[in-house]
Amino acid sequence: MKIAVASDEGKTISHHFGRALGFVIFEVKDNEIIGQEYRKNIGKNTGECGSCNHGMMIDNLRDCHVIISYGMGRRIYEDLTKNNIFPVVTDEETVEGAIHKYIKSVLENRVDKLH
Repeated sequence: MKIAVASDEGKTISHHFGRALGFVIFEVKDNEIIGQEYRKNIGKNTGECGSCNHGMMIDNLRDCHVIISYGMGRRIYEDLTKNNIFPVVTDEETVEGAIHKYIKSVLENRVDKLH
C-alpha cells in the first residue's frame, strides 16, 4: 500500500493539500515502511481561487491508497474519494508522526477541518 503525505520539504505536513509543493510517498507492507519517495504536486494551486487541477493531482497520486494532509477543500476530498483514494485530514504536524500514527490506526481523520 502507498500512503502520500502532503509536505513542502518532507518534514512537516503542508497546511493545505492544493498548495503543497509535493508529497512524501511511503510504501507500507505488513505495517512496516519498505520504501519512500518524494513527488512534486502536479496541478497545485497557483494562489488564485479555483486554480487547482484536481484531475492532474489525482493522476499523479493514483497509485496511492491514502492521502494525508493538514487541510483541504471539500471538493478535492470528494474527488479523491470518488477515485478510491482515502483522504485523511489531520492535526498532526510532522510527516513522520502522521505516517506512524496511520500505520498504528490511531491517526484521527478531522473531516470537520474541511473547507
